[in-house]
Amino acid sequence: MLAVTILGNNSAVPAFDRHPTSQVITMNGTSFLVDCGEGTQIQMMKYKIRRSKISHIFISHLHGDHYFGLVGLINSFGLLSHQQELHIFGPSPLKEIIELQMQVANTTLPFPLHFHTLTQESMLVDEEHFSVKCFQTNHRIECYGFVFTEKKKPRKVNPEKAKAKGIPTSFYNKLKEGMDYMTKDDVLIKNEWVTEEAPRGRVYAFCADTKYDESILPHIKEADMIYHETTYLHHLEERATMRFHSTTKQAATIARKAKTKKLLIGHFSSKYDTLEEFEKEAREVFPNTELAIEGVTYKV
Repeated sequence: MLAVTILGNNSAVPAFDRHPTSQVITMNGTSFLVDCGEGTQIQMMKYKIRRSKISHIFISHLHGDHYFGLVGLINSFGLLSHQQELHIFGPSPLKEIIELQMQVANTTLPFPLHFHTLTQESMLVDEEHFSVKCFQTNHRIECYGFVFTEKKKPRKVNPEKAKAKGIPTSFYNKLKEGMDYMTKDDVLIKNEWVTEEAPRGRVYAFCADTKYDESILPHIKEADMIYHETTYLHHLEERATMRFHSTTKQAATIARKAKTKKLLIGHFSSKYDTLEEFEKEAREVFPNTELAIEGVTYKV
């Protein structure tokens, strides 16, 4: 399963019971935290997110609404005797900032804490069943988006067809890997005769803070779902560009051009007390758009 739970969907200032950016991606039993704005751990408790499941945290950039909750969360992990290794990915100053805060407080953690500096597009995590990579976005400061990909599953064996061809069950794992089978009589049984190709792995892209920039399209092309910021409604397009943010229709245009299946929009400006118009405007360009609502889990 690949799913996204929204913890915070607002921009810089918490308002109207909306919180700064944070979300949890669940993939193959592993949970990843993306951004950690102020109040993130309160939101995690509210929506029953298991902190013990989180081993990787990805920070897109160093504007406060995307990481001011991080040191508090790390400290809570320590107080709760968290034992699992914690890997944090973010721009280079993040390590110095967090280590200074812990040094001043004389904090000793009961678990290994690893910092990984983001400097360019790269593969960050590459495990057997999934991968995570980053790409740069066009924001006022160094900023990164993240792509979470399920790796393609092994081929599916059709037991009836395999048995009819005389293939022993001990060979099934090799069939899943795509191997052909040679009988004792030197008869070749083609793999595709007894197996089915697994569907491609699902893809979720978090596009972080950015102004309208089509250079991100190759990184998110044909993703099953993307999250793209929509700080402003479209009549404030000029303001959005000036502040390196995006509007509803700009985000929807990116989703349409990338040929994604679904668009989540968030990072709403605190000048708006209601959000219905955001969804309405985006759907005019890309119909399969939903608001990223706090506490809601979206399956990819």
